[in-house]
Amino acid sequence: MLIDSIRSLFGTKSAPLEEPSEPAVGVEPLHLAACVLLLDVAHADGEFSGEERSHLETVLARHFSLPPDAGHKLMELAEKERQSSVDYFRFTSQLQEGYDLGQKMVLAEIMWGLVLADGDIAEHEEYLTRKISNLLGLKPGYLAAAKAAARGEKE
Repeated sequence: MLIDSIRSLFGTKSAPLEEPSEPAVGVEPLHLAACVLLLDVAHADGEFSGEERSHLETVLARHFSLPPDAGHKLMELAEKERQSSVDYFRFTSQLQEGYDLGQKMVLAEIMWGLVLADGDIAEHEEYLTRKISNLLGLKPGYLAAAKAAARGEKE
């Protein structure tokens, strides 16, 4: 997203950013919005590791009840959206409107699970997780509880 846009300024010349597209038929818009944010957290350290991919695939199956092929399709669509987006507003506002507090907490826990999946917490991963959680309206105490849950700790 934003970090990719900045990197592209210093890299090779790329195609202009596309207008946000309408979600594909059969794709739940809230799932797409959440997956875009999750992919951006996974890419925050500059690498989408095998552990992070596996964690995300498990999340899509468990929390979104998607079979593997539908999960892969969602990830492909979300990656296209992630690369063409310049901010988080469209995605966080959809989730802010469509998710209740419990669902936002689960999403925060999933984000922390992605951050922790490869065993290394990069500074930008932590910052981005906090930023997205803040945009979703989660207070710092909720975020700390989500991080502890992702680590398997009790409060």
